[in-house]
Amino acid sequence: MTDQVTTLASETTAQMLRRRLRSPAAWSETVDLFAILTVASLPWSTSLVAIFNAAFLVCMVPFLDVRAFLQSLKRPICAAPIALFLLALLGTLWSDAAWGARLYAVGPTVKLLVLPVLLYHFERSTRGHWIFITFLVSCALLSVMSWLVAFYPGLSLRPYDPLERGIFVKNYIDQSQEFTLCAIALAYPVLQLLREKRYWLAGLLVALALSFLVNMAFVVVSRTALVTVPIMIAVFALLHLSWRSIAIISAVLIAGAAIAWQASPQLRKTADTFSRDYRLYMQENVPTSMGERLEYWRHSIKFFVQAPLMGHGTGSSQGLFERASKDPSWVQGVRVFPNPHNQTLHVAVQWGVIGVFVLYAIWISHFLLFRGDGFAEWIGLLVVVQNVFTSLFNSHLFDFHEGWMYVIGVGVAGGMVIRAQRASAKPESGS
Repeated sequence: MTDQVTTLASETTAQMLRRRLRSPAAWSETVDLFAILTVASLPWSTSLVAIFNAAFLVCMVPFLDVRAFLQSLKRPICAAPIALFLLALLGTLWSDAAWGARLYAVGPTVKLLVLPVLLYHFERSTRGHWIFITFLVSCALLSVMSWLVAFYPGLSLRPYDPLERGIFVKNYIDQSQEFTLCAIALAYPVLQLLREKRYWLAGLLVALALSFLVNMAFVVVSRTALVTVPIMIAVFALLHLSWRSIAIISAVLIAGAAIAWQASPQLRKTADTFSRDYRLYMQENVPTSMGERLEYWRHSIKFFVQAPLMGHGTGSSQGLFERASKDPSWVQGVRVFPNPHNQTLHVAVQWGVIGVFVLYAIWISHFLLFRGDGFAEWIGLLVVVQNVFTSLFNSHLFDFHEGWMYVIGVGVAGGMVIRAQRASAKPESGS
C-alpha cells in the first residue's frame, strides 16, 4: 500500500512538472524569479549577477515569440544599444591593440544586449515593480552591514582600507551609486503617499531615504555622488513640485546639509579633496585622483583629434596611454590606465564621432522614453540622469556595477512604461 502511494505521488509530481514545463506562464514566472535574484545580488556579488542573468536569458528561450521580439528590436531604445555593441565589434578591425585587448574591450558592451531582452519581457510581465522593491531591500540590508563594518572593520570581506570605511563588499563608488539612487528614487512614492494622506507609510519611506543619506554623510561617500545628488534632487523638484514647495524643501535641505557638514568630519574630508587634489596636481605636479582624471582627459582629447571620425579602434586606449606616458608632458606618477574616466571620451577615443553619436542616441532615446508622469517613468528617468552625469567622471555605462544598474533599471522601467502605454491605447483603438 505504501509503495502504491509513493508511486502515485511520484506520478502526480511528474505530471505537474511536465505541465509546468509546457506552460508559458510558468516559464514567465521563472524568468521573473531570476530577474529578481539578479537585482537582489547586484549590491553584493558580481558572480551571482552573471549566473542569475544567464539563467534569466536561458529561461526566456522556450516560449519566446521570435517575430515579436525581432520586431521590438527595431525601436530606437533597443537599436541604439545594439548598435554600440556592433560598433565595438567592428572597431576591432582597425585597432592596433593585441587581439586579446580588443576582445576584452568588447566585453563591457555585451551587457547592452540584455537591455532589449529586459524591455521585451517586462513589457509583458506584471512583476516589474518587484524588481525595484527587491533592489531597495537589498540596498537597505547593505546599508545595515555598512554601519556594522564602520564600527567593526573585521566584518568586512575586503582588506581593511581606511579610505573605504564601512565597505562590506565591492567599493565605495558602487555603494554610493546604489544609496544615491535609492534615496532619491523614494521621493516620488513619498510625494504620492502624502497626497493620499498616508502619512505613516510616507514617514517610513522618508526614514529609509534618510538612512541612505546619513550613511553617505557619516560613513563613506564618493565625490561623484556628492556632485550628482543635488542634480538628481533638482530634477525631481522641477518635475514634481511647485515653486513654493521647491523653496521650502530647498531651505530644509540646505539646513540639513549644513548640520551634516558640521557634524561629519568624513563628509568635510571628502569634499575638501576636490580643492586639495586640484591644487596638488596643478601647482606641484603631484599625481592625485583628480589630477589623473585631468591628465587622462587632456590626452584623450589629443587622441580623438588624431582620429576624429572612426577613432583608434576597440581596445586602443591602453596602448595610446602607454605611449603618451613616455612624453615629457606626462605628469610623473600618474598611472597608465585604459579608461579615461569619462564615458564620452572613452567612446570617442575608440570609435570617434560615430561612437559618440551612438552613445548619445542611447541616452537621448531612453530619456525620451521616460517623459511621462508615473513611478516607472520616474525610476527610468532617474537611472538615465544618474548615468549621464556620473559618466562625466567615470565610464559608468561600461563599468560592471553601474552598467548593470543602467541596463536593469532602464530595461525594467522601460518595459513597464511601454506596457502601460499599450494598455491605455487599447480602449482608444477599440472605440
